[in-house]
Amino acid sequence: MIVYNVTVNVEDSIHQDWLNWMQQKHLSDVMNCGLFTSYRMLKLLSRQEDETGTTYAIQYTCKTMADYERYQSEFAPSLQADGMQKFGGKFIAFRTLLEEVNI
Repeated sequence: MIVYNVTVNVEDSIHQDWLNWMQQKHLSDVMNCGLFTSYRMLKLLSRQEDETGTTYAIQYTCKTMADYERYQSEFAPSLQADGMQKFGGKFIAFRTLLEEVNI
């Protein structure tokens, strides 16, 4: 299983609007692409000494690398642009790709 993790730090000034947008629009837009089997959204409880804002980790799972690559090529650019257009430079996101290890 492939896990696409998006970690986002959101400025306090847009936090509630961003959270509403994530819950009411963006998460369903991503899932409606039909390539991910599930998702979860986690709020980080710890923070660095000088860190501001609120940080979340959103994890989407898909069955194959091909599903992830298709998402990246066909859907991600417009979905990411939507967030940038709405919230500009008031959040920072970084993305990581993980593979589940069976133990």
